[in-house]
Amino acid sequence: MTATPRPGDAASPPGSDGTAPRAYRPRLELLLVLGVSLGQSAVYAIVSLADSLTQPTALNQQTQTLNPQQNARPWLDLIQQLLSIAFPLVPVLLALYLMGPGVLRRIGLDLRRPGFDWGLGALLALCIGVPGLGLYFGAVALNLNVNIATSGIPPQWYAIPVLVLSALRAALQEEVIVVAFLCSRLKDARWGPWAILLGSALLRGSYHLYQGFGGFVGNAVMGVVFVLVYRRWGRLGPLVVAHFILDLVSFVGYDLLRTLAPGLLP
Repeated sequence: MTATPRPGDAASPPGSDGTAPRAYRPRLELLLVLGVSLGQSAVYAIVSLADSLTQPTALNQQTQTLNPQQNARPWLDLIQQLLSIAFPLVPVLLALYLMGPGVLRRIGLDLRRPGFDWGLGALLALCIGVPGLGLYFGAVALNLNVNIATSGIPPQWYAIPVLVLSALRAALQEEVIVVAFLCSRLKDARWGPWAILLGSALLRGSYHLYQGFGGFVGNAVMGVVFVLVYRRWGRLGPLVVAHFILDLVSFVGYDLLRTLAPGLLP
């Protein structure tokens, strides 16, 4: 029996030994990509939450730093910061490769509609960011969340450029893998629309569990909204823009406030 080629791709020709093209296994592809990216992050986040919950101090008396200093020597810190941004993008490239030729156009991660992508992305960031900030402070007040320090990089010349790149990395990594790739592979694995929606939302929430229960709920809700927007317009661009804006404001804003108002933030 001839193996099934990947949907949307031309069937691979038989090898020189006459073997059939490799079988398409969407579940396996998904598990492998998640295993070297955000699925791995989810496991570490669960362990981190267990550690936080079993500490003698209350959850809201603990702090997690999202962009920590990597090295006390600035030149090595810069190198390690850039490496920590670059390597997580490799699974993103793998996911795009596995989705086949023309993937950027198919998932709407091209430059055909920049005005639409940035406009809808900014609107999404506003609609998600304001309630999300309220949820965060409420969760901390109720002892359901740790405090989040979005930057631990010292006030060096490279701090803001690194934080901008970190925000872009997070936006590309999460939206390509958790929305475009996951939805594609789960659909090919014959999951229903609601199951895919729930799976994507739970995955997004799970790798934010290191923040606490508020971080899980807020990001899971964001996951639902993002999948619905992706289904409605078929473009990943607005989601990447929205995520980038949210993280950029959070990362750079925190760094600036820490510099301008010492002692105000953890």
